[in-house]
Amino acid sequence: MANLSNVVGYQLVWFASVIGAARAYPWLGVVSAGIFVCLQGCASRNRKADMFALMLALALGIVIDGGLMASGLLRYAAPQPAALAPLWILAIWASFGLTINHSLAFIVDRPAIAAVLGAIGAPLAYLAAARGFGAIAFAETTWTGLVALGSAWALVMYLFGQFRRRFVQKMSAEIPR
Repeated sequence: MANLSNVVGYQLVWFASVIGAARAYPWLGVVSAGIFVCLQGCASRNRKADMFALMLALALGIVIDGGLMASGLLRYAAPQPAALAPLWILAIWASFGLTINHSLAFIVDRPAIAAVLGAIGAPLAYLAAARGFGAIAFAETTWTGLVALGSAWALVMYLFGQFRRRFVQKMSAEIPR
């Protein structure tokens, strides 16, 4: 049941962020992510591992979405002032980080499957945000953006697998039962 509430919470943040950005309410995603982070923090048995995953996700979000924005491959609706990527997209990244040790743990622990799902799933999510909601716009060649996203997310999922393998299992062993 905990994994179900984790994935549902993440999906609610995704929808709130994307719809909020498309309608010029980018704060909606940030607030929903804040609520999700608080609730997940209260429910977590390993807060330290979750916070590390959240911070890793934010760093990857700044690099990946900031890079895609700087390269011109993607344009974001409601790009409020942020260092490298809009706050609403970073809210999605932070929330995604909190799925790594919970609802997505079984995928991330299998690097090949995780990379394939990242390479396919992330571009589809961005495409849905673009075509279904108007929160993102691709450059003239949508395929270039999709390939860049797929490649980046294959690497992201691999990195999350390494993170879990090296740090989370070690942290979990330190937690008294």
